[in-house]
Amino acid sequence: MGTASRLLPLIPLIPALSALVLAVAGRRIGRSSSGRLACGAVGVSFALAVIGFASMLGMAEGERSVTVEIFDWIAAGSFTAKAALVLDPLSGIISLVVTGVGLLIHVYSLGYMSEDKDFSRFFAYLNLFTASMLLLVLAENLLLMFVGWEGVGLCSYLLIGFWFEKKAAVNAGTKAFIVNRIGDVGFLLGILMTFLVFGTVSFGEFLPLAPTQDTALLSVIGTLLFVGAIGKSAQIPLYVWLPDAMEGPTPVSAYIHAATMVTAGVYMVARTAPLYAEAPLALALVGVIGAVTALYASTIALAQDDFKRILAYSTISQLGYMFLACGVGAFGAAIFHLVTHAFFKALLFLVAGNVMHAMAGESDIRKMGGLKDKLPITYRTFVIATLALVGIPPLAGFFSKDAVLWSAFREGYTLLWAVGVAGVFLTAFYMGRVWALVFEGRFRGSAEESRRLHESPPSMIWPLRLLAAGSVVIGFIGVPHASWIERFLAPYLAVKTVEPSSLAVEVGLTLLNIAVAVGGLLLARHFYLVDRALPERVASGAAPLYRFIKGKFWIDELYDVLLVRPFFFLSRVVLWRLVDKAILDGFFNGAGRVVRLSSEVLRLSQVGNLRLYLFILFGGAMALMGWMVLGSV
Repeated sequence: MGTASRLLPLIPLIPALSALVLAVAGRRIGRSSSGRLACGAVGVSFALAVIGFASMLGMAEGERSVTVEIFDWIAAGSFTAKAALVLDPLSGIISLVVTGVGLLIHVYSLGYMSEDKDFSRFFAYLNLFTASMLLLVLAENLLLMFVGWEGVGLCSYLLIGFWFEKKAAVNAGTKAFIVNRIGDVGFLLGILMTFLVFGTVSFGEFLPLAPTQDTALLSVIGTLLFVGAIGKSAQIPLYVWLPDAMEGPTPVSAYIHAATMVTAGVYMVARTAPLYAEAPLALALVGVIGAVTALYASTIALAQDDFKRILAYSTISQLGYMFLACGVGAFGAAIFHLVTHAFFKALLFLVAGNVMHAMAGESDIRKMGGLKDKLPITYRTFVIATLALVGIPPLAGFFSKDAVLWSAFREGYTLLWAVGVAGVFLTAFYMGRVWALVFEGRFRGSAEESRRLHESPPSMIWPLRLLAAGSVVIGFIGVPHASWIERFLAPYLAVKTVEPSSLAVEVGLTLLNIAVAVGGLLLARHFYLVDRALPERVASGAAPLYRFIKGKFWIDELYDVLLVRPFFFLSRVVLWRLVDKAILDGFFNGAGRVVRLSSEVLRLSQVGNLRLYLFILFGGAMALMGWMVLGSV
């Protein structure tokens, strides 16, 4: 316990200090030193997280929690908030994911960003993000979690728009920032409601009191907090920022927008699980939004052509599965899928980075093909990650997604289970499409482009290998059906005790999930490798539906018409032209014009003629005397 207490504050502090050094002196110390410092800082945090986790495992079950109060942060009346960190099984597991996967992506970035002129600035942002995410995860109360929450949001904005010379990148960063602020309003209101109801925002103080409060109030708090999660984790209706976030460097997409930051909403819901367990309406909303988002995002991914955007919609969909698990009360299964997803989705994005690196930045999968012979290591790791994502045993995604779907069926949410199974089929189909168009068949570029194709350097290959290994083995921590991880997290989550189920039903549903995934892959193979004219025939035969899906259901355009344009009209025409220019500027400029006009008139009397001055003085005196005489009559 003493070891964990001493080391805990250093886990987020070290990458924060590294970010500060890189921001101030990164250019002076050079690329090589900047890269080593950034990777070393995250490596040390990972080592400390491992030591802290191991130390926690040595504690008695049910007492595996270490809280370190650093200082009194806010004290105002009856409200107090401490700068305090907590290490327990939940925060310990996520800290290992953030630092472990983060370290591999930092190493990958050494090669991917090696030629970038702002190399040091990139790693400063990446280290700052790591520190913010760790603060979010380790925070002992909602308010400190919100500081980390906003920190990762800031870093997301900075890294999406990292190449600020590109207008698309700047617009994408701005879009992400604004959409997340909408969600953050809900989160802040949820924090305020938590204080009003419980008198505290400390997890250790208000969560045990949840069963004693009115369920309606708890549902309001849970819904408001979930609004923040919807924004951060890109769920309907605030998902629109994540696909555009792919304008940032690929390591950013892998780290922030697949493995860590976007899972912050899931982590927050799981952290407050005892509250949600007493708020059935809020919990039902979580499950429904998650299931609908999982199916919706998978549908959009079917017709997209940009490699990274397909993976972005896949991330939105998989986050939906995590919320689906939370919504049916299977918080352990949600965290299990969060962990496995971090490995295979980060791997898929890094594979996309390798492909784009070989293709001189090209990301359109229709211009690729036959890359498995040119990029053999990238291809093999892609196969592992894809099979893990679609749920083929014995890879990690099979165990965690099966746990999510089984939990939904077991708890009686048959409709949500069916939606999840449909999402499995769509996921397998669109990933099979990527597989066929990128790696199989013939190369669709020029002969010169074909000659330039090459595998990435070792710094970009070894992270792929290690993530692929993780995608193979990490799922076994939850065999069967997240049992170990659920038992490990049980004292810190609201895990319900369930009656033993029929083994035959369980095995049957598992086989159904596998069959659905294999069917989606085989159908994609038939569409894009066997009968290659079939996709065009289907698209032309169902042209309106195809355009609707390819246009992403025109939600961005709808938001533009209903929200963006009215907002710009309000800001430009009403607030700027009418209120600011016409009224405010008109008043103050008018006052200035009155003064100037009166001065022009008075200036005519200031001609330097003494006789005129005496005449005016005499006239004024006579007028004053006349007014006094008339007033006395």
